[in-house]
Amino acid sequence: MTRGLFLAATVLACAVSTVSRTAIGAEQDQAPVRKRAEIEAVIKAAPKDAAEARPLKILLVAGPKDHGKGEHDYPRWQKDWTELLKKANAVTVDTAWKWPTSEQLKTADLMVCYFKSPWTAEQIADVKALQERGAGVVTIHWAIGADQGWEEHSKVVGLSYRAAGYRHGWVDLKIEAKEHPIVRGFPSTLRFLDEPYWPFIGDASKVKTIASSEELLKKDDGRKTPVPVFWTYEPEGRKGRAFVSIFGHYMWTFDDPLFRLLLLRGIAWSANDWPYRFDELATDGVKLAD
Repeated sequence: MTRGLFLAATVLACAVSTVSRTAIGAEQDQAPVRKRAEIEAVIKAAPKDAAEARPLKILLVAGPKDHGKGEHDYPRWQKDWTELLKKANAVTVDTAWKWPTSEQLKTADLMVCYFKSPWTAEQIADVKALQERGAGVVTIHWAIGADQGWEEHSKVVGLSYRAAGYRHGWVDLKIEAKEHPIVRGFPSTLRFLDEPYWPFIGDASKVKTIASSEELLKKDDGRKTPVPVFWTYEPEGRKGRAFVSIFGHYMWTFDDPLFRLLLLRGIAWSANDWPYRFDELATDGVKLAD
């Protein structure tokens, strides 16, 4: 799924609200610039935890880059987020290429996947075993797309994606689960420049939709339908949790502090930890507008 030529026109046409339009173009690799006060307000709304941070082992799984410049750069993400998460207290970061070893799967408290994988029956069994012992899993963007066994794949991450509908451009995100700790302090609507997917396979009643976007699923009827963009999942009979982010097509998204907050809180929540444990990393090395 590569960007269409319409992206530049879409960017120029859209109102941006609190997001700056600077440095967003076909060949530029920079996140939209958020206002400092906007990010500080979200972080300050989170309660403080007086407990000492427990040791947490996070496994980052990546694979070969499969898109153009500034898109789906799984190796770069793995390198950057290894360094980012290492800055957190009591965190150990391990990495794997394409799929972890059995030993890595046995010792990780959380596995974060950003890559394109077939999601074989063996891989799904590995994730189920990981969740059964209470560890969590996070999937980012195309890591939600299986090549086979979509129903079984949905049973470990809530919903699965069989490559079908998608678009690139500005997305107006609506917070659906306002009471969920992952979006504590967030405004009710947000705007991102990324790529939503649809439709999904699985039982939507089993997931908690954190945020959605309205998409034109059938171009001929002109009606828009809410599509999940971020969700959580707690599989029956397993202690482990899952968090899914459909966003992550463009690498600039990972430098958007609001996206970082969503992902960092999803990581902590999936690990059955304090959801705001990594909030301070959301602005690490990120340019903010005063």
